[in-house]
Amino acid sequence: MREVYAMPFSHEDIFSGEAGEKIPYHRMYGKQYCVPALTVYTPEEVEELRVAAETIDAIYIKVMRFIQRYMPDSFLEHPLGIDPGLIPAARMEAVTGGITRQDWIIGEAGLKCIENNTDTPTGIPESAALESILIGRTGDQAWSAPSADMDARIEDCFRSWLTFYAEQGLEGPVTFTSYGEHVEDRTNTAYLMERCREAGYEVWYAPLEELEIVPGEALYHQGREIRLLYRLYPLEYLIGDRDETTGVDIGAALIELVYNGQLGLMNPVQHVLMQSKGFMAAIWSLYERNEQTPEYCGFTLFNEAEMEVISRYLLPTYFTAEPFEQSNVPYVAKSYWGREGRGTLLLDKSEAQETLDVNADRVTITEIQSDAVSHWKKELESDDKGDRPAVLNKDDDEDDDEDVTSYYENQPKIYQQLVPMEQAVIQTEDGEYSGYLLTGVFVIGGRFAGMLPRVGERVTGDMAYYCAAAVREPMNDEEEKKWEI
Repeated sequence: MREVYAMPFSHEDIFSGEAGEKIPYHRMYGKQYCVPALTVYTPEEVEELRVAAETIDAIYIKVMRFIQRYMPDSFLEHPLGIDPGLIPAARMEAVTGGITRQDWIIGEAGLKCIENNTDTPTGIPESAALESILIGRTGDQAWSAPSADMDARIEDCFRSWLTFYAEQGLEGPVTFTSYGEHVEDRTNTAYLMERCREAGYEVWYAPLEELEIVPGEALYHQGREIRLLYRLYPLEYLIGDRDETTGVDIGAALIELVYNGQLGLMNPVQHVLMQSKGFMAAIWSLYERNEQTPEYCGFTLFNEAEMEVISRYLLPTYFTAEPFEQSNVPYVAKSYWGREGRGTLLLDKSEAQETLDVNADRVTITEIQSDAVSHWKKELESDDKGDRPAVLNKDDDEDDDEDVTSYYENQPKIYQQLVPMEQAVIQTEDGEYSGYLLTGVFVIGGRFAGMLPRVGERVTGDMAYYCAAAVREPMNDEEEKKWEI
């Protein structure tokens, strides 16, 4: 059971002032989202998370480069599920290190990274600003904030991006965009915009719905040309956008500007490769067949240290459920572009927690491509892929919710070993809540930046509670007695 420190303040006590201004969405869906409590981590846990998260980030980047350089378009389109319209831009090698958030389970199996949001992670103001506010309200110097360096990491990341784009001839103000009426997205975007301003750059905000594009020419906002764009809008949605009035394929036209070097995107388009959950299955396939990579590309992809990290911190993940069903191992089915827990199904047919023999099925890397493509096509034949939802808004009505659910549930899936999550009990406005802890870890510019703990159901969705991370040094006997009092 994870230790949670309940603060002696009501929700209104905390969020009637600065905290409420920083996080205006402290209530969502008509209920509390942020709770006045701290999720307690030990210094040793945070240090292990830091080292592990940075190493996993480096492995993601290494595999991304491998896929960009050595895997055919058919692999990107099918096993990874990348829209063909994104593939040329996704192959463009931009500077590495972006704004990403990994999701970790701390439990019986140790630390396990189960997902990585590399395209449009949110939860940034909660970690970067609210965490420190809550810890400050304790009045206890023994607490420390694991996300204290997030602002500096964000600023460094923008400097890295904008230096890279300047070398490509893309300079000028940086425009930040999100759906203007979506409070959570706009707040996250505005927070990043202010950090970019503090890093020394001119910035503008433009609601996504106000952007205009002239195909082959430029992207505009109120007549002002945009050459550098941070967008809190997923690329898998963007590529399908069309202006219903003019018939212009807006997304395709914008990606063409990127490909032609007329527009710099942040995160860069290459991040969509890692955002696909098929990427996790690709990492595991390459891990299992690491000794075969010299035959395919002339070098061994992972060194011994990286192989140890993958084995220790990642989970067996496949393009098919067969390895788990044959071994009677509980597993999770995840939609390729699932977000906020949508499109995720837990499949635990047995209480047995057997160890999966990952070397039982030895095939070549070339066969990985063909097998994965075949499985992907079977999934498409058996599922109605459905239409992409036009807007994923926190305030969608019931019909829109049904469309969103269908969109996620009908996507092809990957299959990942299921491991138990740690439980946590928190006090909410509705009373005591017993849930499961998912620890988000931000890696920004390749470096550990902060943590986003959420307590929810076994599949962490957008109804989960944010319960800020805090680190407390071990107490002596006298402090322990005071704590108990």
